[in-house]
Amino acid sequence: MQSNPIASVIISTYNQPNWLDLVLHSYNFQSRNDFEIIIADDGSDERTKIVIDSFRAKTELNIIHVWQEDDGFQKTKILNKAIVASNTDYLIFTDGDCIARKDFVETHLNLRRTKYALSGGYFKLDASVSNKISKEVIQKQECFDKEWLLAQGQTKSFKFNKLTKSKTKARLLNTLTPTKATFDGMNVSCYKQDILAVNGFDERMQYGAEDREVGERMMNNGIKFLQIRYSAICVHLYHDRPYKNEEILQKNNAIRKETKRLKSYYTDFGINKKKH
Repeated sequence: MQSNPIASVIISTYNQPNWLDLVLHSYNFQSRNDFEIIIADDGSDERTKIVIDSFRAKTELNIIHVWQEDDGFQKTKILNKAIVASNTDYLIFTDGDCIARKDFVETHLNLRRTKYALSGGYFKLDASVSNKISKEVIQKQECFDKEWLLAQGQTKSFKFNKLTKSKTKARLLNTLTPTKATFDGMNVSCYKQDILAVNGFDERMQYGAEDREVGERMMNNGIKFLQIRYSAICVHLYHDRPYKNEEILQKNNAIRKETKRLKSYYTDFGINKKKH
């Protein structure tokens, strides 16, 4: 096992063992390996544990599995537990359906700056192409190759630029993109102290912009967000979102409005609970 990791890759997951198996595989080919992996598991069944144990047996990386009982979509709670379980001062957040290009961790580490968070993006794979991704495809890095993806039937679009290998082009597109740099949980990194300073994720929030809200509090606390969506590359495996709920979205929006209105940077519903 590697000693003294300098970053923690926090991967959130819930009952997608096949996707998680592929995602974990992508971290065996990173251009640097001085990081640990923390799996933030929002109540998956035994199949996910089997995938994690199997990967742990085959890798030199330190793997920490943080699990909680299944109680509906409680991603904010498990992410807070994962932050507490991390052993480094730099955190990279991603999802269990996002396969990382081999320079993913290195890019986040090379671009990190104090008082900044790094905002990445993802390239969304079509459903039919997602089902053609195998461990061999990941090892050969074919799932990040435009020609290979087109040959598998991926829809043509401008978004293929998100897979650029040119650092110069990536820097230019990061500057030109109209997309705001925000806290998007599938590809974002920050110093641990900066997310602890705002008390982590607001645990009242369920699916829908729960990651944006923690970023907004970090911004209120003086952290700037840097756009790296064309530099830190991952591809997103297709899946449905059965947990979308209009009532919860409205509740989340109300919390975000309050955060903006009060310019608040701290939540009483985060890692440290206020005694009421």
